[in-house]
Amino acid sequence: MVRILCDLIRWYQQDISAQRPFRVCRFTPSCSQYMLEALQRFGLKGILLGSWRLLRCQPFSRGGYDPVPNHFTFRRQG
Repeated sequence: MVRILCDLIRWYQQDISAQRPFRVCRFTPSCSQYMLEALQRFGLKGILLGSWRLLRCQPFSRGGYDPVPNHFTFRRQG
């Protein structure tokens, strides 16, 4: 299941996101890369972290550097 989700995210990154003329995500790494790393690091629990990141990616968010945590937590580092 995790492999299928990772393949879908890579497809999105290569075929959809790469076609956009400007950068959309206000975070670094991008939300799709964050989800991919979270899935690889935490398995299906990574969906929760990635979903939490997507909810924070909105116009009133300060954005910035927000890496996947080393331990499963919803607290933002830094």
